[in-house]
Amino acid sequence: MDDKLTHFDNEGRAIMVNVGGKPATQRVAVAAGSVRMAPETLRRILDRDIEKGDVLSVARLAGIMAAKQTPHLIPLCHPLAIDAVSLEFSSDAAVGRLDLQATVRVTGATGVEMEALTAVSVAALTVYDMCKAIDRSMVLGDIRLLEKRGGKSGIWLRAD
Repeated sequence: MDDKLTHFDNEGRAIMVNVGGKPATQRVAVAAGSVRMAPETLRRILDRDIEKGDVLSVARLAGIMAAKQTPHLIPLCHPLAIDAVSLEFSSDAAVGRLDLQATVRVTGATGVEMEALTAVSVAALTVYDMCKAIDRSMVLGDIRLLEKRGGKSGIWLRAD
């Protein structure tokens, strides 16, 4: 593991990494997260029985929009011309868990890990926002990078 932090100069000041000399390559990042809730809340989401609308469609759109806004939210992130963003949902009705997975693709000089993580985070927040009136006990969590491909460091896959 390379433990050199590149977002600081020799005096310890925060800087934006210069990626100008790096070649543009295909890069992909996959992130995941979950929202735990009452099983009845999940049932209503899946049945599209939430008064605010189709929760998963709105959360998908929010995640896509968030990925595109990442450099406005996270200091020192480069603005990227994102090629594609997708969000997928799966659920475990018995325990009331909604799993979210975002995949972000770019052809560029830097990776899209932060965009994928931001997409999952905002999609999960959107689920909470749309359902909080019926279930304030929801828990957002397990947000993590699953995979990253491209660039000099090649392929990274989460071991677990």
